[in-house]
Amino acid sequence: MSVKSMTGFGRGEAVEGAVKVVVELSTVNRKQFDCSISLPRELVSLDAKIQALVHAHVTRGYVKGLVTVTASEQAGTASALDLDRLTTQLDAVRTAAQALGLADDLTASSLLRFPDLLRPSVLPDDPLDVWPLMEKAVQAALEKLDAMRLREGGALEQDLRARFAALEALSHQIAELAPTVPVTYQAVLERRLSELLGTGQMADPALISREVAVFADRCDVSEELTRLASHFAQVTKVFDAGGACGRTLDFLCQELFREINTTGSKANDAAISRLVIDFKAGLEAVREQVQNIE
Repeated sequence: MSVKSMTGFGRGEAVEGAVKVVVELSTVNRKQFDCSISLPRELVSLDAKIQALVHAHVTRGYVKGLVTVTASEQAGTASALDLDRLTTQLDAVRTAAQALGLADDLTASSLLRFPDLLRPSVLPDDPLDVWPLMEKAVQAALEKLDAMRLREGGALEQDLRARFAALEALSHQIAELAPTVPVTYQAVLERRLSELLGTGQMADPALISREVAVFADRCDVSEELTRLASHFAQVTKVFDAGGACGRTLDFLCQELFREINTTGSKANDAAISRLVIDFKAGLEAVREQVQNIE
C-alpha cells in the first residue's frame, strides 16, 4: 500500500431516471479526521451515511464535501416547473396579501423571486430512496480523490526518503567523529599542562588518564547514535509498509530530534555541533513535510 497525501480533490456523479447526483470532495491537512458535508436540506438525514463512507477511505485530514441533486437530461422539460406546487404557493401569497390589505401586484416576473419554486422537484419523499444513487456518486468521488492523493503521496514519499537519507548520512559523519573527541581532548590537556608546568616538568600520567576517562564517559554518544540508527531503520520499514503512516513518521521525527539534541549537548566538539545544527535544520523540514501525509 502506497503512502497517501492528505491533500486532494475528487468529483463523482451518478444519474438514474430523472435524478442526477453530483458529489465533490476536497481534503486538506489536519491531525485528526474531520468531515463537513453540505447537503440539500431534504437529504440532511443522509449526512452520517456519507461521513461513514468517507471515513472508510480517509483516516486523517479535513474533508469538505458538496452534494447537489438536480434533474437529469432524461427528466425532459415537463419537470422544469412544478405547477401544482407553484399554484399552491401563489394562492397562499395572495391570501396573505389580502388579509394584510396589500396590493396584489404579482406578475410573471415575480416568479423569479422564488428560486425554490422554479427548481425541478426530483427528490423522493423518503431520503433513503435516493441513497443508492448518492452512494454511487460518493464512491466515484472517493476513487478520484484517492487517485490524486496517491499521486501526491508518491512524490512526498520520494522527497522524504531522500531527506531522511541525508539525515542518516549526517549521523554517520557524527559517528566517525565521536571516537576522536577524547583523543583530541587528551592532546589538548597534555599540551596545556606542559605549558603551565614549564620545561622539563611532566604531569602525572595517571591523573591525565583519569581526567580523560571522565571526559570520554561524559561525551560518549554511542547510545544516542545507536538509537538514531534504529529510528532510521524504522522509517524505512514504515515507508515500505505504506498506508496511513503520517502519525508514525511524526513520532519518529520527535524521537530523532530528542536523540540528536542529546548528542549535541554531550559531544563537546565544534565539528559535531555543526553537524547537529545541520541535522536539526534538515529534520525540521522533514517534520513539516510529514504533516502532509495521511
